[in-house]
Amino acid sequence: MATPVFYEGFQRTTEHVKDDFLAFLLEAKRTGRRVAAYGAAAKGNTLMNYAGVRPDLIQFVVDRNPAKQGAFMPGSRIPIVNEQRLERERPDFVVVLPWNLRDEVVEQLQYVRSWGARFVFAIPALEVID
Repeated sequence: MATPVFYEGFQRTTEHVKDDFLAFLLEAKRTGRRVAAYGAAAKGNTLMNYAGVRPDLIQFVVDRNPAKQGAFMPGSRIPIVNEQRLERERPDFVVVLPWNLRDEVVEQLQYVRSWGARFVFAIPALEVID
């Protein structure tokens, strides 16, 4: 597994994920759509820093943990806020950063569909769902 071929393939995969994620975010910005994220998880933060995502592409990250609210995502400086802001601002897309909790998060945030928001997952490949 730890061969040069493996790592070359891994590099290509990560670049593809980054490129698709950035292309999605840039297109959303270009068309005036608003994007928020959910879950101030380390894995999502790693992706956002790798991709160079800043507050101009994702306006805020919602997290239910009060200890994280009022802080910023390390590196990107995207503010971490409570869930009321999601309800108040009604973004067009919600990027789910803890993609391993996909079903749980979609269930918790089911109400965003009432204003037409769509869920976005960047890993293992970009996917936008209603």
